[in-house]
Amino acid sequence: MVKSRDKVTASKGAKSAPAADLSDRYLVPALIRGLNILQELSGERRRLTLSEVAAALGVTRSSAYRLLFTLGHMGFVAFDADTKTYALGPQVLQLGYGYLASRDLVEVAMPHLVRLRDRTGWSAHLGELHGRDVVYLARVATRRSIASTVHVGTRLPARSTTMGRILLSGLSADEVRELYRDEPFAGGGVSLESFIQQLAGDQEAGAVVQNSAYEPGVASIAAPIRDMTGHIIAAINISAVALLTNDGELNGPLRAEVLAAADAISRDLGHQADGSETKDLSRRSAR
Repeated sequence: MVKSRDKVTASKGAKSAPAADLSDRYLVPALIRGLNILQELSGERRRLTLSEVAAALGVTRSSAYRLLFTLGHMGFVAFDADTKTYALGPQVLQLGYGYLASRDLVEVAMPHLVRLRDRTGWSAHLGELHGRDVVYLARVATRRSIASTVHVGTRLPARSTTMGRILLSGLSADEVRELYRDEPFAGGGVSLESFIQQLAGDQEAGAVVQNSAYEPGVASIAAPIRDMTGHIIAAINISAVALLTNDGELNGPLRAEVLAAADAISRDLGHQADGSETKDLSRRSAR
């Protein structure tokens, strides 16, 4: 019985070998070596000389130098001229932040969205900027009989919606110009430059409030979600029936609740507001 089992195992191994060889054809050796360098620099020894890197990879010093030079050019490796050693660069950390943010964003935001819905009585949403659109990633529907019609996966024009505007406010003026370079802004008498000025105001305010501006009868408030670096990576909003609220409530307690929820999500993602941000948040919430 044992011999028979061994034969079956050997037979399966023989059949799988060609498949492994086939997949190996698509591997890029230089890329593998570059990633191996990053792994070596993230181990127990955080700084290595050129010779040590070459020895770890089993390549010549000239090959190791070319790999390190390329990684350094892209910010993944930093060279210390005093010690003649290499260490991980800031771009590695940036990738890590991006990965953690994308992986955990919905999971981290959901309990805060549920709390926001319960505290305001209105539907709460989470969205990301995708090109010129805001894409809805999560939705917690109101318990009222009248609810918003957007669902997870819905795409809406960023320039016209509260979440879209607060997301766009995190871009530079040049980035906004590039994003909308071939889109006409003549409609409604709004030019691209005046829209950029509006975004600057949105950034200053820290939130966007609209009442029947995009969709008649629907009011909305949005605030930004920031990652560990302080960059805006997403946004949340609530949407309410305009007839069941008013401008005082929208710009007062409801706005304060959205700001507080956005700040809590950002903190859970590792963002730490400095003193000025904390003061701004308190001042905006009190308006």
